[in-house]
Amino acid sequence: MSPLILRTASDLLRPLLLLFSIFLLLRGHQEPGGGFVGGLIAACAYVLHAIAYDVAGARRALSIDPKTLTGTGLAVALSSALLSVTLGKDLMTGVWGKAELPFFGPLELGTPMIFDVGVYLVVMGTVLTVFLELRGD
Repeated sequence: MSPLILRTASDLLRPLLLLFSIFLLLRGHQEPGGGFVGGLIAACAYVLHAIAYDVAGARRALSIDPKTLTGTGLAVALSSALLSVTLGKDLMTGVWGKAELPFFGPLELGTPMIFDVGVYLVVMGTVLTVFLELRGD
């Protein structure tokens, strides 16, 4: 039985930790942060939930199998690496494109950011797989 204070803290901190992890992911391309650190923080949000409640509750809150996150992250990272090859450039060469988003204006998106998203998903999925399997209530 988990204490009420821990459960309440988990419910309040999980959204903040996830938001902070996305901030680190987006910030990491130009400054410290990135996919690895962001994935660790996102995994910590669900680890805290698993400690406060149980593994089944954390799996329900995550709503996707952590192994699926790892596989998806590997596919995203690989696709960002191979995109340059399909355009006739060297492997993992940065490819940039521009998009116009409503309310945000012009946005420059590149394969390094897509690679970071892949790393984010791989790290989050791997940490959660290891923790939830070892905890395995």
